[in-house]
Amino acid sequence: MQTPNGKAELKIGAVAYAPKVVTIWEGIREYLQDQGLRTEYVLYSSYPALVDALVAGHIDIAWNTPLAYLQAKERLGGQCLVLGMRDSDVNFTTVFIARTDSPIHSLNDLKGKRFALASRDSSHAAILPVHFLREGGLDPEKDLKVMRFDTDIGKHGDTGTSEQEVVRAVTEGAADAGAIGKATWDVSVAGGLIDERTHGRNLPRPWPNVSRRLSRQWTTTILAGSRS
Repeated sequence: MQTPNGKAELKIGAVAYAPKVVTIWEGIREYLQDQGLRTEYVLYSSYPALVDALVAGHIDIAWNTPLAYLQAKERLGGQCLVLGMRDSDVNFTTVFIARTDSPIHSLNDLKGKRFALASRDSSHAAILPVHFLREGGLDPEKDLKVMRFDTDIGKHGDTGTSEQEVVRAVTEGAADAGAIGKATWDVSVAGGLIDERTHGRNLPRPWPNVSRRLSRQWTTTILAGSRS
């Protein structure tokens, strides 16, 4: 995009899922400016709004979740570029949890049990867990008693709030098992909240997609910053 005086400027969109997002993007913007990449960021309240902005051409880059990327790709007819993936997301997994005193030792043991899922638009704690269950031979709608905690719809699981509800339901016995992301698992284990048997699956995590020029400079600059 161009500023009123004709200078090239990247406009980046992201979702304000927590107050810390402002601090994060102020730092990223300052870093990019120091590297000679004129940048402005725009924060949205939800990923659907972010996808709308990218499709409409209001922003050049969307800092996306996997689901938001796929939605943007579909709406743009495949005409969007994936810039890369954060190294912290490469080995990100979904974790299936159950109490240590439960009779659940495998996916087959889940049949007929109460299974907790996080917000339905969370790729790692709702969408992919359902896929993994079906891949394992279970029909969630027929074989399980699914419990959903749709507490942060629109944020695609970024807040972790709905996953905390899943952990609480399993530890308190309201659910027999559930699915959460690796980040929530690590925090819960470190905090002594859970000590459960797990099943983990690696997730592909597409990182932001770009719709305009300057993508190569963006990628080079942002990756250089992550290594410094």
